[in-house]
Amino acid sequence: MGKLDNKVAFITGTATGQGRAAARLFAREGAVIVGCDLKIEEAAQTVEAVQRAGGTMFSTAPVDLGDPEAVHRWIADGVDAAGGIDILYDNAGAVRFGFIEDFSIEDWHFTVRNELDQVFFTCKAAWPHLKARGGGVIINIASTVTRRGNAAIGGCAHVATKAGVIALTKQLAAEGARYGIRANSISPGLIDTPATAHLKGMQDQLAKLIPLGRWGQPDDIARCALYLASDEASWVTASDFTVDGGAAGAG
Repeated sequence: MGKLDNKVAFITGTATGQGRAAARLFAREGAVIVGCDLKIEEAAQTVEAVQRAGGTMFSTAPVDLGDPEAVHRWIADGVDAAGGIDILYDNAGAVRFGFIEDFSIEDWHFTVRNELDQVFFTCKAAWPHLKARGGGVIINIASTVTRRGNAAIGGCAHVATKAGVIALTKQLAAEGARYGIRANSISPGLIDTPATAHLKGMQDQLAKLIPLGRWGQPDDIARCALYLASDEASWVTASDFTVDGGAAGAG
């Protein structure tokens, strides 16, 4: 039996990278997947990959997760299609970087909308369905950038939003415990995905800062999420899991 047999997992950002890896892994472990993304073609490719491997997946694209009404429709339609929700995996996000003196108010609001607001919107929309289900799991993606500032990379909004994700997750865990809802976050380090393609030229240099000597792969994060989503983590909530090859701990 799979670790997620008879479970329904809603995963945001399933078109590429970590979201696609999670959709494929969770499906292999028996879950029905409900995905969404802004990228129509790539989202469809993920569905095809899951189905070719014998899994079941529903997907909606495009979905703007910064629009609370769009989020509500995605959750409601997904619950109707799949018969419920057991796992919400908030993977998607969009960010703008810049040093504070040059960082525009527009860029700040864009990052907050697409890294923090949308996590709140999805959790809020899924909450009554998780309660009706008798409990469930929320997994939110944060980041190791919250551990300390970095003078070399301008990321004031990104640091603030990801710290907010960790704090929000702990509060959801406190509020959800009475309903059987567990909530945890994962803080990845450098992961080789389309979102980090702009850093490819520095890959070898940055890898030297990681004790395990390499960048992470999307499956490294998906496997941690699988543990948190499964009954193996039935006594785990309100925690943030660092998955970064040892970089934060060695710094």
